[in-house]
Amino acid sequence: MMVEGGMAPMTARVFAALFLSEGGSLTATELVQQLHVSPATISHAIKWLGQRGMVAREREARRMRYVVDVDVWYHTWLASARSIAIWADTARHGAGIFGTDTPTGDRLHTTSRFFELLAHDMGQAAEHWRQALSMRRRR
Repeated sequence: MMVEGGMAPMTARVFAALFLSEGGSLTATELVQQLHVSPATISHAIKWLGQRGMVAREREARRMRYVVDVDVWYHTWLASARSIAIWADTARHGAGIFGTDTPTGDRLHTTSRFFELLAHDMGQAAEHWRQALSMRRRR
């Protein structure tokens, strides 16, 4: 499923191992042993996941522990919404350059509107989840 969504296969394996671990965290050594890959492979996957806010690092004595936070999907969703907003801004800027009376400008304008609406809806969905989660935690 993650590979279908654009994640590299090894990165998906690392994320799945972390996500499905009992504590939601593993060290690089534990990942190497569990997945039978090199430390460099783990490092590469962790870097990609970390850049997207899907994995955090926690110092543990002399080693690093990689953690999947319970709010990983919320943070990942917000990052996606920010990315979509950038697409909207870029397409809007392009429409201004080409002019909406040209086929290219019209296409960019339509793209901009699509991404604006998508970013708005994604923001609302994230806020809805944040409120639901805070209510759940109060119980």
